[in-house]
Order: sequence, then structure tokens, then C-alpha cells
Amino acid sequence: MTIDIRPLGPAIGALVSNIDLTQPLRTSDRDALHSALLQHHVLFFENQPITPVQQRDLARAFGELHIHPVYPQHPEAAEIIVLDTHNDNPPDNDNWHTDVTFITTPPLGAILSARVLPPHGGDTLWASGIAAYEALSEPLRSFLDPLHAEHSFVQSFPAWRYARTPEERKTWEAAVAKSPEVVHPVVRTHPVSGKRGLFVNEGFTSRIVELTKAESDAVLAFLRVHLAKPEFTVRWRWKQHDLAFWDNRLTQHYATADYLPHRRVMHRATILGDAPF
Repeated sequence: MTIDIRPLGPAIGALVSNIDLTQPLRTSDRDALHSALLQHHVLFFENQPITPVQQRDLARAFGELHIHPVYPQHPEAAEIIVLDTHNDNPPDNDNWHTDVTFITTPPLGAILSARVLPPHGGDTLWASGIAAYEALSEPLRSFLDPLHAEHSFVQSFPAWRYARTPEERKTWEAAVAKSPEVVHPVVRTHPVSGKRGLFVNEGFTSRIVELTKAESDAVLAFLRVHLAKPEFTVRWRWKQHDLAFWDNRLTQHYATADYLPHRRVMHRATILGDAPF
């Protein structure tokens, strides 16, 4: 079969069909998906009842995998994060964020599989940092280009949420010790496409280091609102066994928290990337 790729909007998103991701990925299919990822930033696949081990192996076709320091791991594959949210474990990702930017080599991408879904709600939105950057005026782009921002693990994983028991605190303190604040460019160059895009996010970006606190707060607040404009985004309404594969380098995503008291379970594999420049 020939893979079919249908764009979902001008800035970001495509639906991919005529491929079975439960089977080992052929080199030609891997190359086609990589090319589509560069063009569309996030790819969606329907009816892919993939196991955790299959999901891990699929992600490994695109690079080495990250093991998250605090999120729970699947017992069949440590590289698979289990995001199980409900009334007793409410969601923490209902903000615009780029995954794991608190390390020196943030992820290239991630693959997310829908396992248990609420009867309604629980959609995820993605935004293109490239489209958002290109829509800024030339003077503002010139102002942002040389700046750098600090990214903090603790900002998105505070002790009050992730260190509530002695066992959790031990894990959390170890993660904090291994994850000091890191500095990345405010505007990143994609290492493959060469395109430039915004690389600050509400989840982890704490400040722009060259600016005063008041200036940094104002600039970051503007960029967060700007990036979330609908014309830079795509929204996916999940069905069981849907799968999303996104380029984490110049995108952000937002998981809507509108489904409680119902339960939502997602599995994520995270592919390591390189140092932003």
C-alpha cells in the first residue's frame, strides 16, 4: 500500500492512512513519515491498536528514547509513560508546553496512543512555533532572535504535586538533582528543515535571561497568547487506538482538562533530540 497523507490545515497537522503501525516499520515508510513530519509537524493515525512494546519499537525507529524521571512507566516497556488521569490524579498538561525542554537535548518528537477515553472531552491541540514566529513583524523577530530563556523542571513538576509521599519525594528530589535549569534559544533553528520558530513554552520556560523580570514576564505573556492563536493550531478529537506523532522541536501542545470525573489513559514514547541552536 502507498501511504496516504492528507493535510488538516495550512500551518500544522496531517491525517495518515494506509499504514499498519502494529507491524515493523519498513525503511521506505519510515522515510515517508519523517518527511511528512517535517512538513506537517504532527501526524495523526486512526485505528492503530498498538501494544506498549510495539509503540516503543516504533519510536525507536526514529531515535533513542527518553525515560521520564517522575511519570509512571508501563511495566512492559519502561520507555512508555502512562498518563492516567482522573479525579484522584487530575491532569497537569492543560497548558501550552513542549515536552521535556528542561534537559540540554530536548526530545525530537513523541508518539502518543489513546488507550482509555472519556465519553466526551479530552482533546489535544498542537501549535506550530514556526507559523507563530513567521507571523511576527520583522522588528520583533530581530529582537527575539539573539535572546535565550531558562527552562525549569520544577516549574512544571512542583513538590506539592509530585512529592506528596516519602517515596515520591525521594524520586522527585533525585529528578531535581539531575535536572538543573538549562538555557535554550528563544528562537530555535530546526536542525533538519532549517526553519526558525519560537521555543518558549508555559510549561517549562521560567524567564528570558537577557531581560529584567518585568520585561521577561511581559514578553513571555505576549508570546504565549500569540502562539495559541487558532490559525497556528490543529485540534484532535481522540478515538480509542488513535495515535499522534509530533515533531517536538518547534511545536507545543495542550491537553484539554474538560473530562473529569471521567478517566483518560494515554501512552507516550519520547524520542531524544539534540541541543537547540
